[in-house]
Amino acid sequence: MNLLSRRSMLAIAAVVDVAIHARPDPVAAKLLAERHQLPPRHLETILQALVRAGILKGVRGPRGGYELATERRRITAGDIVRAAMSAVDEEQGPPEPQSVLVNGVIGPEIKIASAAFLTHLDAITVEDLCRRADKIGFNAMKESADFAI
Repeated sequence: MNLLSRRSMLAIAAVVDVAIHARPDPVAAKLLAERHQLPPRHLETILQALVRAGILKGVRGPRGGYELATERRRITAGDIVRAAMSAVDEEQGPPEPQSVLVNGVIGPEIKIASAAFLTHLDAITVEDLCRRADKIGFNAMKESADFAI
């Protein structure tokens, strides 16, 4: 069972991917979407939420894309999840259940569990995740430049 939403998982993957690939040029959303086998439009809302949260920086122009807005060691997985979930809160979803059982019994327990989960994610930095990616050889998988005309 995975407690992290797909949106949050994708947001973390996108930030780590940008941290690894955004040197010397920003990472284009199209390339990011291709690497994660997603339609670019699906990824764009998540990337914009990460920009609004100050985690990523959007760079305009023909060689534009996304890069980290701050150092890898200063961004945590918890920061990224909060940004991704704030974008979900802005979207219209199904109504939340309202009852004595939900508000007085279940809700408080879920709140405690969520806080513990986010506390653990706050201890994981993008730097930590980049090191793990390096250990499994993800950096070696960087695409070589395509000079086809």
